[in-house]
Amino acid sequence: MTWNVDPEIFRVGIFAVRWYGTLFTAAFVFGYFILKNIFRREGVPVRQLNLLTLYVAAGTIIGARLGHCLFYEPEYFLQNPIEMFFPVANFDGEWRFVGYQGLASHGGALGILAALYVYSHKQRVSYLWVLDRVVIVVALAGFFIRMGNLMNSEVIGYPTQMPWGFEFVRSPEWYIYMQPCHPTQIYEALAYLAIFFTLLRTYIIYNVKLFRGFIFGLFLVTLFSVRFLIEFLKIEQVSFEKGMLLNMGQLLSIPFIFCGFYFLFFHKKSVTLWQFFKKYGFKNN
Repeated sequence: MTWNVDPEIFRVGIFAVRWYGTLFTAAFVFGYFILKNIFRREGVPVRQLNLLTLYVAAGTIIGARLGHCLFYEPEYFLQNPIEMFFPVANFDGEWRFVGYQGLASHGGALGILAALYVYSHKQRVSYLWVLDRVVIVVALAGFFIRMGNLMNSEVIGYPTQMPWGFEFVRSPEWYIYMQPCHPTQIYEALAYLAIFFTLLRTYIIYNVKLFRGFIFGLFLVTLFSVRFLIEFLKIEQVSFEKGMLLNMGQLLSIPFIFCGFYFLFFHKKSVTLWQFFKKYGFKNN
């Protein structure tokens, strides 16, 4: 399949409305309404959700941007710090805002964790209670973000002989091989969508108050394991990753996976995975 989608929907002066930004915004819109139903279900005032949304949005954008700049291109961005948050480029003498094309999911995860910690401390609510609910929509956001990567023709995979290979003609990396490549953005997007439905079903069917931290741990293990495995199919995003046994995305995923296992098996303040399934199995409460 030849993939030649323009990443810009339309442009007004130096600013452009891009598919990536639109899908990124859609992630927050859908996430807001899902969390609104969850808050209503538990009798939490919706005004708390409005504040929570601001914290998550700030943590996501700041963390994802700083994560990309500091994890993947530290030399360039430390010399050009303004471009971390105002990325522009010169096209034939005309400066244009090119959008936040460099966003790292691991940085976004750290940003969200930090923002939610501040939120829970200021609002005096359980940090794990907040995490167990927010990660449900974070998984859905991962679906939208990877679809945004697809529209940008970025984060592509290695060449493949499979019939669903994509020719990413707008991607500079594709011209290294000039062959159909794995659409790794779609692989991840579908996996994250499946994780979202799994977490939502777990929340709806089981009494989550009995295993605080369980959904958070399940999210960390499943999402970052998927990320770790699919990275084997991706072309290196930066030059220093060439020749590495594990790339930067995989190295950053490992601590999240171990953290998830901790909450599933060893966290003493919640019902562990073994206790939960021993008591409930796969039956409804």
